[in-house]
Amino acid sequence: MAKKDNKTTDSKAGEAEAKAADEAAEEKGPAAEEKAEEVKEPTPLEKAQALAEDYKRKWYNVSAEYDNYRKRNNTAVAKAYADGMAETLLKLLPVADNFGYALDSAPDEKARTGIEKVIKSFNTILASMGVEEIPVKPGDPVDESDMEAVLSFPCGEGETPNTVKTVLKKGYRSQGKVIRYAQVSVTTE
Repeated sequence: MAKKDNKTTDSKAGEAEAKAADEAAEEKGPAAEEKAEEVKEPTPLEKAQALAEDYKRKWYNVSAEYDNYRKRNNTAVAKAYADGMAETLLKLLPVADNFGYALDSAPDEKARTGIEKVIKSFNTILASMGVEEIPVKPGDPVDESDMEAVLSFPCGEGETPNTVKTVLKKGYRSQGKVIRYAQVSVTTE
């Protein structure tokens, strides 16, 4: 009989443990079940999908960075080209001035015609590069946004103050930006 009592106590002890485990699970409720699910290892498909999303996000970032780099580079190249062209033009404009001086002091008509052709050719090249001469002539009012007054003379008869008396050097602009201001002499009161 002792053996029977032993088996009964063992089965009662097992039932008690099971009952205690059930009660503990009931006390923990859905939170315990969620923790059990969180601990679950992701499936290979879920791992592959997460990896694909990560690669996709990285690809978008790299693509955006490259696009920004390309835009910055294009802007820098365009600015460097414009700056280089303006600097070159500034160095060439004295040659145009010298042709003008040569035209004014040409000894005969043949020399004058030849110099005029060279000036016309030079102006055609400047126009093809988007460079235009700033139109200034004697008698025009002084415009400080396009002109630089280097000499001043008192007004003579029939002259008005703050007007251009003579153009000493022509001015040029490119794409709306003044490359070289026209150097003029002006009348003062």
